[in-house]
Amino acid sequence: MISTSVTSLTPKPNRTSLCEPWSITMKNVLISATLSATLGLSAFSSLAQDVDLRMSWWGGNGRHQVTLKALEEFHKQNPDINVKAEYTGWDGHLSRLTTQIAGGTEPDVMQTNWNWLPIFSKNGDGFYDLNTLKDEIDLSQFDAKELQSTTVNGKLNGIPISVTARVFYFNDEAWKKAGIPFPKTWDELMAAGKTFESKLGKQYYPVVLEHQDVLALLNSYMVQKYNQPAIDEKGRKFSYSKAQWADFFGMYKKLIDSHVMPDTRYYASFGKSNMYEMKPWIQGEWGGTYMWNSTINKYSDNLKPPAKLVLGEYPMLPGATDAGLFFKPAQMLSIGKSTKNPQAAAKVINFLLNSKEGVDILGLERGVPLSKAAVTYLTEDGVIKADDPAVSGLKLAQSLPTALPVSPYFDDPQIVAQFGTTLQYIDYGKKSVEEAAEDFQRQTDRILRRAMR
Repeated sequence: MISTSVTSLTPKPNRTSLCEPWSITMKNVLISATLSATLGLSAFSSLAQDVDLRMSWWGGNGRHQVTLKALEEFHKQNPDINVKAEYTGWDGHLSRLTTQIAGGTEPDVMQTNWNWLPIFSKNGDGFYDLNTLKDEIDLSQFDAKELQSTTVNGKLNGIPISVTARVFYFNDEAWKKAGIPFPKTWDELMAAGKTFESKLGKQYYPVVLEHQDVLALLNSYMVQKYNQPAIDEKGRKFSYSKAQWADFFGMYKKLIDSHVMPDTRYYASFGKSNMYEMKPWIQGEWGGTYMWNSTINKYSDNLKPPAKLVLGEYPMLPGATDAGLFFKPAQMLSIGKSTKNPQAAAKVINFLLNSKEGVDILGLERGVPLSKAAVTYLTEDGVIKADDPAVSGLKLAQSLPTALPVSPYFDDPQIVAQFGTTLQYIDYGKKSVEEAAEDFQRQTDRILRRAMR
């Protein structure tokens, strides 16, 4: 039975020594009492060996159900380890976990995000060092470079479940109606906007992006153009100059003015539901998106048939040596530094990520796995297919040049929120591009200084 608390049957204390006849000597009574106490302690010692763990994660109902099922299977194989599940949607999850970590009451096993490392573990001591649990977790199933991305000061803070990157996906039916091929360059993407508008109508756009995805797209353009990382961690600030920030937000204004994507004002008119649940997306008025490969299937599944999402090529500026991809672990599994049972917690992680039983149950719910064993199992079972948009998107991302490092601070929630506010300043006519760029530089440098101190 799937439940939020996975429990085990505990052994009953041995009471046979309490059944002695009454017609015995006092000496025998004392011996019997001593033996009974010894057996009782032995039984309670057995009880004490049962381990109670807590595991937290966020996600939708599909993720909840498969994770609960996997924990149930884990308990069948490890009846002495009880795992209580603590799962939520995304809203409020980080706030709740922040409070728990501050109070030392965080769960033993946690689904975590890569960009939380600077928040909770600046020096590497915010989570349990998984390098010390090699006997329980088979780290050889993961490439060293992937583990390095979740390592802080030599301490492995989490096992990356999968990696993900944003790439372009296009609605095949919408582009067929527009009568043009998918864009291969920035110029072709820019030109597609007016074609969609003139041939299909003002409400049709080549792509739609939420503000956090716009931030990543503009950074990709900037890295290709200037060949420098966005954040200077040593200087604790963004590396862009005033003129470069103007170029950054100027590119956004060009995309809007060229009708490539709707601005924040138009997008907000459709409410606060998920983008893939909005009518213009379902009906094909928005002809594509720039999105994490690991989440793309739910966007494709919601399109009005026969439309489907098709992977597009990645635009590169002439002479660019880095695509500027924001490539990161999709999620990690970490162990709380306050746990009293690190070995048992590590067994849970290894089961979920490396065992055939755990992998078969979880499938691709958290993206294409990084574990070599998991990839083998899912490929043999036909779960991982080359034509799956999530799989092909990952392969495309891995084929692109990515030489420059990406800082987790780039994905800081305050910076992302400030970016969304800045776009609204531009779209609602509150600030010019230059004014918005200057304000964003000032605000985000302040955010970075606070976050990095």
